[in-house]
Amino acid sequence: MKKRHIVIIMTDTQRKDMVSCYGNPDMKTPQLDRLAAGGVRFEKAYTCQPVCGPARAALFTGTWPHINNAWSNCMALDANTRTVGQRAQALGLHTAYMGKWHLDGGDYFGCGICPDGWDPAYWYDMQNYLDELTPEERKRSRQEKTNYAAAGVTDEFTFGHRVANRAVDFLENHGDEDFLLVVSFDEPHGPFLTPKRFLDMHRDTTLPWMENMADPLMNKPEHQRVWAGDNLKQTDRRNLDLHWQSFFACNSFVDYEIGRVIDAIDEYAPDALIMYTADHGDMLQSHRLMNKGPVMYDEITNIPFIVRWPGVIPENSVSNNLMSHIDVVSTALDAAGCKAPSKVLQGKSMVPMFLNLDEQTNEEIFIEFGRYEIDHDGFGGFQPERCIRGDRYKLTINLLSSDELYDMQNDPGEMNNLILSPEHETVRNGLHDKLIEWMNVTRDPFRGYYWLRRPWRADAPEATWSFTGFTRQRESDDGEPCQLDYDTGLPMEKAVRNKNVPEYADI
Repeated sequence: MKKRHIVIIMTDTQRKDMVSCYGNPDMKTPQLDRLAAGGVRFEKAYTCQPVCGPARAALFTGTWPHINNAWSNCMALDANTRTVGQRAQALGLHTAYMGKWHLDGGDYFGCGICPDGWDPAYWYDMQNYLDELTPEERKRSRQEKTNYAAAGVTDEFTFGHRVANRAVDFLENHGDEDFLLVVSFDEPHGPFLTPKRFLDMHRDTTLPWMENMADPLMNKPEHQRVWAGDNLKQTDRRNLDLHWQSFFACNSFVDYEIGRVIDAIDEYAPDALIMYTADHGDMLQSHRLMNKGPVMYDEITNIPFIVRWPGVIPENSVSNNLMSHIDVVSTALDAAGCKAPSKVLQGKSMVPMFLNLDEQTNEEIFIEFGRYEIDHDGFGGFQPERCIRGDRYKLTINLLSSDELYDMQNDPGEMNNLILSPEHETVRNGLHDKLIEWMNVTRDPFRGYYWLRRPWRADAPEATWSFTGFTRQRESDDGEPCQLDYDTGLPMEKAVRNKNVPEYADI
């Protein structure tokens, strides 16, 4: 009987154009290029929220950050939310996770404790890594200048190498079992530790100039101009220094470590379904911004996604289908033989699309933003945003500032904000309606009349305190008792029902 072998490989802060096969050979990622050559490369794959913790919360639970509680860094998952590890373990798979977790509500490094659903013998997060180091080594591990010190950085010193070691060990010892393996690298996230040979490889590498690096942000939301700060004063942006040696070197280094994992898969589980992706990208001076945060620009939301599944997905394939991280859990469970994943999952299985790359999983995908991190007052603070991206247009509602609409076909750099364009009123309002419906269907706790009543929406309904009048109780997960109707105390018959209808008047 064919074994159920599923591997999810993840990197941190890796833009799509930082993977060579996506069009920039200077990035030097031969191992990911090899993976793509054996399967399919998705061009329109999107994160659910361009921040480390919330991105993982969606990818590893199949539920949106706004409903699983982890809508900001340093916020733990809701106690009722189950991860893909718990669900796959219940299906009889050996589940192992090593690498960055960022979902336990602790600080950046995690708490070092294996959560339910994963094999404690292989659990290894960043706290576990730091526990292996001396106090002085800990400090060195957090400083980019360590790359350029006389002693340099050895492979063995890095988090990424130790994560890959554990993945290889798992495959060597458990490749003959049904398994779900998650390998979550922190690299190429700062502080970009990398051995010297990769630094030498990128001595002269620069990011290509893009026109949106000179975006004046004149027709953009105010919070973007606040974020850009002094960059708005620069008149000649073509003199920008786009040479980030350590970052690009670390990008090639993590590719090397991924290659070690792929080699082990090829030897011990060659039939495995491999899904590789990154949590989000980095603005890297596009739109005069750096890092990630409350914008929906493709630089941080359109992430690499490569899938290899021998005998199922044709080699050297490229797909322009819209794809979202929200679908990864349902896909993994479907591949493991669970044809009807729990009804609380908010994504869809991509397996039918893998079987026929002409078949779309989504007509639109959605992205959200709440807050970068609750531990810091910076990063713009609370910036509620909701976004819908169709095949051509992308609409973003920035609740506390102004909104955006981009024609991704004619304006891929997202320079021309069409939110007030009369010619685009129909497509804009159609996307807006779908966005509001998505917020309602997913039980978004931040939903309300204010998302509908935007200055450009002339036909918006009047504000009412009861909003739609509907209640939207949580569906029961597998094995849980049905939730009770507040008005009757009996098991609810419908999770979504109109509270304005006097159906209980005769009680």
